[in-house]
Amino acid sequence: MFGIKHIIMLIISFLYIIGGYFLIRKLKQKTVISIALILGIISETIKIFSYIIANESKLGGYLPKTDLPFHLCSIQIIFLLILTLVNNEKIKRVLISFMIPTCLLGGIVALFLPTSSSLNMWSITIQYFMYHSTISIFALRFLLDKDYKLTIKDYIYCLEVFLVIFFFAIYINSIVYDGESKINFMYVVNPPMENLTYLNKNGGWFAYIIKYIVLVFVLASIVYVVPIINYFKSLLSKSKTTDIETNNNEI
Repeated sequence: MFGIKHIIMLIISFLYIIGGYFLIRKLKQKTVISIALILGIISETIKIFSYIIANESKLGGYLPKTDLPFHLCSIQIIFLLILTLVNNEKIKRVLISFMIPTCLLGGIVALFLPTSSSLNMWSITIQYFMYHSTISIFALRFLLDKDYKLTIKDYIYCLEVFLVIFFFAIYINSIVYDGESKINFMYVVNPPMENLTYLNKNGGWFAYIIKYIVLVFVLASIVYVVPIINYFKSLLSKSKTTDIETNNNEI
C-alpha cells in the first residue's frame, strides 16, 4: 500500500470521482441508478473472469469463494439491481438510505486500504479502483442533491438495514466456510487488517463485534449529521412553541 502504483491509482480515482460527480449530478435518479448498475455489472464481470483465469490451474473454472459478491461494496450491485426492478418508492428510499453512507465511506476506505490481490493483476487493479470510485460517485450524487433531502427516517432506515445485512453476513460466512478458506464477508469474522489500533480481536470476537457495530454507528451518524441536527432543532422548536401556547392559555 501507498507505493507508487497505489498513489497513482489514488490520484486517478479521485479525479474520476470529482469529474464523474459533476457529470451526473443533474441527471435523473433513474438514470444515475442505471449507469451505476451497468458499470457495476461490467466491473463484476471483469473480476469474475480475471480471478477464474488466475486460479484456473488450482480451481479450474470456479471462482474462489472469497471473491463472491458478499462484501459491503460488492453487494451494492445487488441493491442497484433491486432499485432498477422495483417500483415501490419506500423500498428504494430504504435501500438508498443505506447505500449513501456505505458506498461513500466503504468506497473511499477501500481506495486507501486495497487488498493485496487488487494490486497484483492489472485488470483487477483497474476494476477495483474504478468500481469503488463509481459507488462513491453514486453516493455523492444523492448525498449532495438538494432535491433529495435526507431525513431522520433515512438515518433509522440505514441502521435497520445494517442490522439485517450484519446477520445476513454471519449466515453467509457460515454457509460458505469450508474449514480452510478465509471467508470474511463484511469483516464480521475478523478485522480487515491485522494490528489495527481500534478494530481488533484483542478482547475476543464478541468484543470485536461490539467495536465493529459502534464504529458503523458513528460513521453512519457522521454522514447523517445534518438530518440529525435538523431533527433535534425541530424538536426544540416544537417544545418552545408548546411552552408559549401553554403560557398563553394560562394567561
